[in-house]
Amino acid sequence: MGEIFSATWPFMIMTLLFVIFLAKLVFSKIVRKRAYRLPPGSRGWPLVGDSFSWYNAVASSHPPRYVEQQVKRFGKIFSCSIFGNWAVVSADPTFNRFVMQNEGKLFHSSYPKAFRDLVGKNGVITVQGEQQRKLHGIASNMMRLDKLKSHFLNDIQKVMLHTFNSIHNNQIILLQDLAINLMVNQLLGVLSESEINEMAQLFSDFVDGCLSVPVNMPGFAYHTAMKAREKIISKIYRTIEKCKQQGASEVGNGMLGRLVEEESLPDEAVADFIINLLFAGNETTAKTMLFAVYFLTQHPRALKQLLEEQNSVRANSPDGMLTWQDYKAMPFTQCVIDETLRLGGIAIWLMREAKEDVTYQGTYNFVIPKGCFVVPFISAVHLDGNLYKGATSFNPWRWMDPENEEKRNWRSSPFYSPFGGGARFCPGAELARLQIALFLHYFVTTYRWIQLKKDQMSFFPSARLMNGFQIRLIKRHEEMKIM
Repeated sequence: MGEIFSATWPFMIMTLLFVIFLAKLVFSKIVRKRAYRLPPGSRGWPLVGDSFSWYNAVASSHPPRYVEQQVKRFGKIFSCSIFGNWAVVSADPTFNRFVMQNEGKLFHSSYPKAFRDLVGKNGVITVQGEQQRKLHGIASNMMRLDKLKSHFLNDIQKVMLHTFNSIHNNQIILLQDLAINLMVNQLLGVLSESEINEMAQLFSDFVDGCLSVPVNMPGFAYHTAMKAREKIISKIYRTIEKCKQQGASEVGNGMLGRLVEEESLPDEAVADFIINLLFAGNETTAKTMLFAVYFLTQHPRALKQLLEEQNSVRANSPDGMLTWQDYKAMPFTQCVIDETLRLGGIAIWLMREAKEDVTYQGTYNFVIPKGCFVVPFISAVHLDGNLYKGATSFNPWRWMDPENEEKRNWRSSPFYSPFGGGARFCPGAELARLQIALFLHYFVTTYRWIQLKKDQMSFFPSARLMNGFQIRLIKRHEEMKIM
């Protein structure tokens, strides 16, 4: 933890300066809080509130730590001051669902300036109202079930086979980089290895700036991220032009080609749309692939059962390409995916803002004033020991227990919501699960691996393994030849 704190100290200093600059706003928020019946809570330190405690928790391997401490003092819904704003934070599944279901009515999404600038004005993650509904509809249409079966199933496998075939036996890799490369390739089409590596690095810089202080000067993460965005957009524009001149099928089978071919959107909107899909795909799908292998490495019994299931599936596919029926014949793999999303969920909290004064009545009775931030802390629910026995342990078998069947419905359950909910429910949820399952199939049946360096999870500024999960890959068929 000391290493994390020292490495991020410049960020914390800048945050402090930024908060002091907004001191007048903070005091006005305090006055406003007194006029309303907000949930109980603490003001924390003068000016900075509980910002440091919040930051240290979310930058660790256990993001809900701060929330759990406050829940013991004030209950599952509490108020606090973080980064210059009063916020209502919730570890209550019923209230979280209430917030998600009232997106666009009582609440709307609220993200820091740096994030809004980077994902773009046409970003489906941040836009509001009719524009959000339109872009969400386009994304849902592109990733609907029949297209998963007819297009994405084969496209994903081709990308994975292409990628895995380029890896040599006994090669040392950072699995974090491989996961990002797969997502870049899937979205933009089959690219050269150098192009993929360049895009992956640019996107890594892009993500690191999303929750930074918006200072556009050399040396600041925001500046580096904005430069990375310019280069990514330039690459997307060149690919769009190729798609229009040569046809999407000639350029590649990526999501970008399909978007140009099927939707009538301005190039600027297409570029922002792909940037958003890159962000969402990397921060959910790629990181879940990474965390799944990380957890499986620590739990050999789970890995053994997963490998047995995938070998059985592979035996029924002599040509090496899986069918939709094969995908549906992976019950334990689905348990591994669900448990990875619960324990290492990427969307650890949501950021919302009250559009009007909101009165909430239930177990808690309070009023949230217009403009107040509301933070449903999803990870605190997923790691609640009262809801899940051994909540902090990786246990994919829990999802085979009939008592968890209702919780497991990630479309509607208030207790398990890795893809959000309401009007902003992730349109690519089914696609993400398909990608993760196919990755696990090809990865565990192709390779055995040895972890070379200890690692731990961190969730700020984005989910990651601190050392990238360095492993040596040994191809299973090469191992069989030696034996």
